[in-house]
Amino acid sequence: MRLSSLFLLPSLLLGCATATPAPAPAIPDAAEAALARIRVVHGGAGPWVVAGYRMGASALRTLGVSAGSFDLEVAHHAPPKVQYTCIADGAAAATGASLGKLNLALVEEAEASRVATTYRRRSTGASVTLRPTAAFVARYRDLPRERLAEAGREVLDQPDAEVFEAVP
Repeated sequence: MRLSSLFLLPSLLLGCATATPAPAPAIPDAAEAALARIRVVHGGAGPWVVAGYRMGASALRTLGVSAGSFDLEVAHHAPPKVQYTCIADGAAAATGASLGKLNLALVEEAEASRVATTYRRRSTGASVTLRPTAAFVARYRDLPRERLAEAGREVLDQPDAEVFEAVP
């Protein structure tokens, strides 16, 4: 009886090893992952929040800081109008800066023409200030709600220079 059990065990193990494995979950591409991250923070992925995300990602590369770092502080200057303040949520999605960590601030600015976000690396004092381009603002300023998601995907694929620029 023991001998037959010894012969049966390897065949059972081999049988299990040859079973069809469960399919691996699909890995989203980088664009889908970015849009998902933006939606988690903002609730949607329209053009203004995607622009903020793109600006934040660029600032991280420029300053050599990792997302989630306490070494980064972000100050977004904008009038209290949704499309302009959406940029701050995009910056938060890209950088991990937040009100709770005290490294994200919304600075009320009276003029829409002065919308800009400053990213500063605390340890070095290095900073970069970015703003949406005039062409971006003209194209997406008064977009109907039903076009927001489509426009957000569009903004994700545009060259940086069409979406934002550095403030001298």
